[in-house]
Amino acid sequence: MVLGALGGGFALFYYSIPTPPVGDIDYALASLQQASKSKAQKYSGKTYREAKAFMDSAMKHWRFQNKRFILVRDYQKVSYFAKKSAELSKKATSSSKTLSKSLVITVKEKIDNLNNLTSNMNELFQRLPLPDEVRKKISKGKILIHEAEVEFEKGEYLSSSEKIKVAEEYIMDSYKRSLDDLEGYFNSQPYWSKLVSNAIRSTASNNSMAIIVDKFARKLYIYQNGQKKYEFEAEFGKNWMGRKRLKGDKATPEGIYLIKSKIPANKTKYYRALLLNYPNADDTAYFNSEKAKGRIPQNAHIGGLIEIHGDGGKGTDWTDGCVALENSDMLKVYNLVEVGTPVVIVGSIADFNTVAMSLNIKRSQIKG
Repeated sequence: MVLGALGGGFALFYYSIPTPPVGDIDYALASLQQASKSKAQKYSGKTYREAKAFMDSAMKHWRFQNKRFILVRDYQKVSYFAKKSAELSKKATSSSKTLSKSLVITVKEKIDNLNNLTSNMNELFQRLPLPDEVRKKISKGKILIHEAEVEFEKGEYLSSSEKIKVAEEYIMDSYKRSLDDLEGYFNSQPYWSKLVSNAIRSTASNNSMAIIVDKFARKLYIYQNGQKKYEFEAEFGKNWMGRKRLKGDKATPEGIYLIKSKIPANKTKYYRALLLNYPNADDTAYFNSEKAKGRIPQNAHIGGLIEIHGDGGKGTDWTDGCVALENSDMLKVYNLVEVGTPVVIVGSIADFNTVAMSLNIKRSQIKG
């Protein structure tokens, strides 16, 4: 009888011991681990941190209950915290997967778009005398695009996203500035077109010859009797975009000039040369006006010795302001023209829209 009572009491005592929610804890831990594998820390940080906080609370409360007398332990809060942690972990996992997929698409699109844009921009950038700061931005942008591609291939989409965002800022800013400068430059195109048209008409009416130089197209044309007879590749001063302002600015002048003299091979270091009458009256008036307005230094000089000469064919703009041709082309031009032949130098014969279309330049590609 006594043994039976003792046995019954022990059973009652045993079954009265609160059972810790091990299953809830294990499930919560597994859910949290799954969230971590889905990189929820990165893609769903707030929800993941909340899930981890509930898990920490569950474990802390479990340890606290385990210190209490065995019969008064209460694991209800442990179970609640664990279940809440599991719920939030699953939410973080789902959100992380969704955001990750979305980010993959977004980053890939940005990388592809910037690669296409820089590819289209290369010819434009190669043509323009860009400031050093713009060239540096373009270089940094291209490096960041490459780094973003590497991060993307490694599955580091957030890092890739951050790099491509900065690259986009560099590239877009450079593109906008270059396009603004180019459009501003082309404001003079109606005047250039008039100079060219008048020169061509003059050759037709006078049965004469004229040289026409198109800086943007990098061409030197010879017109005779109103018809284009010859076309040659040309190179200019490093800072060719804009009219020449003063000595040493490495800009090729714009306007109407005359061949002042023909310089043979033994009198020039550039194979052969045609000296132009720069500065002419317009150049002098412009120079004096700019100096009076304080836009150029008071001790500046207008410069001179602008030629069409040989030793070109370098594939870049390198002269101090002259027009350079390959030697074989220079020989042809030298033999064709005479002293007094007019030379018309303009920024572009084509208008901005025509140029923009040929280079696939679009304002819509610039965001912001």
